[in-house]
Amino acid sequence: MIALSGLFLAAFLAATPVPFQSEPVFLGFQAAGWGTGLLVLVASVGNTLGSCVTYALGRWLADQRDHRWFPLSPPQLARAERWFARWGLWLLLLSWAPFGDMIVAVSGVLRVPVPVFLVLVAVAKTGRYIALGWLGAVAFGR
Repeated sequence: MIALSGLFLAAFLAATPVPFQSEPVFLGFQAAGWGTGLLVLVASVGNTLGSCVTYALGRWLADQRDHRWFPLSPPQLARAERWFARWGLWLLLLSWAPFGDMIVAVSGVLRVPVPVFLVLVAVAKTGRYIALGWLGAVAFGR
């Protein structure tokens, strides 16, 4: 269990503003013989919960719009709102991508409903780890 908590933590941190990658940890566990299904489950839950932290930070930032230190200028925020309005909630299916943390944070700023957020992000994160697990299984001959 202690070893799997390391994977959980790596996946969790990778979905927050902390610069971290969980893929090497996942593949390391897979190369060591851990079951792919278990690794997908642990990493997906950790990564989804990490995205919840990023979403919550976005919601908190939305309440700080009137402060000078708010990271987005009014034109940048308006651009993000237009971008999100154009592409819709389905952008959250890209939350696994390198720019996905920004999509997650913006969804928090724009107050996407939590249940919708959770379903789309969980599907995206789980799909990403399934694909990674498949690639690892091919690479490691499992």
